Amino acid sequence: MSLAHPLRGFLTRAPRWVFVVYAMAASFATYFGMYAFRKPFAAATFEGETFFGTGVELKTAFVITQVLGYTLSKYAGIKVVSEIAANRRAMALAGLVTLAELALVAFGLLPDSLMSAALFVNGLALGMIWGLVVRYLEGRGSSELLLAGLSTSFIVASGVVKDVGRWMMHDVGVSEAWMPAATGALFFPTFLLSVWLLDQLPEPSAEDIAARVERRPMNRAERRAFLSRFALGLVPLFGVYIASTAFRDFRDNYGVEIFGSLGYETEPGLFTRSEIWVAFGVLTVLAALNLVRDNRRGLAGAFAVMVGGAGLIGVSTGLLDAGLIDGMTWMILVGLGSYLVYVPFNTVLFDRMIAATRVQATAVFAIYIADALGYTGSVAAQLYKDLGDPTTTHLGFFRGFAYGFSSLGVVCLLACLAYFWRRSEAATAQS
Repeated sequence: MSLAHPLRGFLTRAPRWVFVVYAMAASFATYFGMYAFRKPFAAATFEGETFFGTGVELKTAFVITQVLGYTLSKYAGIKVVSEIAANRRAMALAGLVTLAELALVAFGLLPDSLMSAALFVNGLALGMIWGLVVRYLEGRGSSELLLAGLSTSFIVASGVVKDVGRWMMHDVGVSEAWMPAATGALFFPTFLLSVWLLDQLPEPSAEDIAARVERRPMNRAERRAFLSRFALGLVPLFGVYIASTAFRDFRDNYGVEIFGSLGYETEPGLFTRSEIWVAFGVLTVLAALNLVRDNRRGLAGAFAVMVGGAGLIGVSTGLLDAGLIDGMTWMILVGLGSYLVYVPFNTVLFDRMIAATRVQATAVFAIYIADALGYTGSVAAQLYKDLGDPTTTHLGFFRGFAYGFSSLGVVCLLACLAYFWRRSEAATAQS
């Protein structure tokens, strides 16, 4: 798909602000489009249906099987995405999303007993998309800004595609089974255009490499060396990410049910309205990190953002329970808090960590280990809700989860900050 197009030459010579705006727009549109193939089914409730007569709700089974496929793809991506050559990224993006749409068509055709299998394939196809897009953006002097813009894509897209799905079911008359495929088909042409535009980005310049360390593909020995070198800090850090992924996914997948319990069930544009505020907050905070040129301070700033996000989750839930804020405000605040913890893992945290410690690695490798572990935790949390705590409402479970995640997250993140600050200090002394 990638050709030597004049646009790439223009971007190489263009002022930095032109490059940044172009790269943010192309990456945002690409990942926004991917969400049209991943999340619209969450707008349906499949109410009253169970998975093969078990205690697991049918929607939970759909969520889990898609996440299982997504998780397996993340594990595969640890190797594939960290090694893939630049000239193969665009074809990989187009091919994987085509497979995901075909799986959604199968979801509409198959009986209830086999629909989960279609979503498993859908998740398997989509799990590497994030890493492929990040590979275009990491290792640049403006990576924080670019990745902050990219991160807002899945926050906004998650709300928009669910609202599109609700519109298709309620106003157009598309069934719950066919709504995901119809939503994907609506976004497919713009996704392909966005991939082509993204693929015109030039590789990082010499100035970028000097600022952020060269990001070349990693072989097996280098991947093992990276994990061994930072194991004491990575273990609790990955633990926080497991909890943050499970928390974020529960809010995302069961937002319809949680909003319904809060009294907002029939309001149009509900998800878009809540997620726009979340996206704006995340973009503002993370873009500010781009102003920090020193990599050690930038790393500390990323940890500070995550600590603040974890604290916000607990504080806002306490305010809701005290009757000081309404349900919509609470959902916005816990959404903002959860994404302030979650998004840095997928964007600035590992990019700054690599630059601050001067280690030869790619941020995508660390991101994909975290993602693989995180989605495993997401599956565990949803199974526990249906099988271990079936009488609690989705809202009640989510509120309890908020308190536990907030307190654990703050403690672990502060400990990780201290560890990586010392490691970056040692690297600075040796350089």
